[in-house]
Amino acid sequence: MKLDNQIAAIVTGAASGLGEATARALAERGVRVAVFDRDADKGQAVASSIGGIFAQVDVTSDEAVDAGLALAREAHGQERILVNCAGVATAAKTVGRDKETGKPKPYPIQQFELAIQINLIGTFRMIAKSAFGMVSLDPLEDGERGLIVNTASVAAQDGQIGQVAYSASKAGVLGMALPIARDLMGEGIRVNTILPGVFETPMVAMMPQNVKDALAAQVPFPKRLGRAEEYARLAVFMAENTYLNGEYVRLDGAIRMAPR
Repeated sequence: MKLDNQIAAIVTGAASGLGEATARALAERGVRVAVFDRDADKGQAVASSIGGIFAQVDVTSDEAVDAGLALAREAHGQERILVNCAGVATAAKTVGRDKETGKPKPYPIQQFELAIQINLIGTFRMIAKSAFGMVSLDPLEDGERGLIVNTASVAAQDGQIGQVAYSASKAGVLGMALPIARDLMGEGIRVNTILPGVFETPMVAMMPQNVKDALAAQVPFPKRLGRAEEYARLAVFMAENTYLNGEYVRLDGAIRMAPR
């Protein structure tokens, strides 16, 4: 797909981190970008700085997604690109221990439900609704109508202690990608997945420097945290290379996560 001002894109979770970097990278190539996020202040700031449009969207809500899609399509037309970066990280052991008493405590099941609702169901909600719109587009070269890029995580394959909810949700994102690509093959819509390793995201930025240094030291090469711009470049490559479909790429500096 040639990226220019004839292409419209939607990026979820685009108010910061991986989503923001991707929205900026697409806009730099002339793509008309809609920024979807729950954070209205940051999202609007990003959209304004790239000449895009902002929609306050919670991907767990049918109504919010529908309203966001309607707003984006009215401004930019039907999107040919969807990049799903909206997500949440939770941490809890299947059976935990109270720090003061040492007694076992039950798993907070609402954390598991939250991760599944946002990371997995929210991602699929965006895919299904976006793809339904993409099928109406005239095909480009090779019959291509659109591209969907999903964000899983290396935790989908080697989740750590306490990551059961996060790993399950991201493994679901990875696992559904090939069936969706096959579902949409007759419509000319490609589906690819990125599995980021340890990246410099707003969540990581809040960690103490010694913790960030320890994380970076675990990466075989290069020995540093991933940069959001590196994720964005891969998403752009996936858009531009039409033969890349039904594929996933670990973007992780060759890290394989230890149990903790």
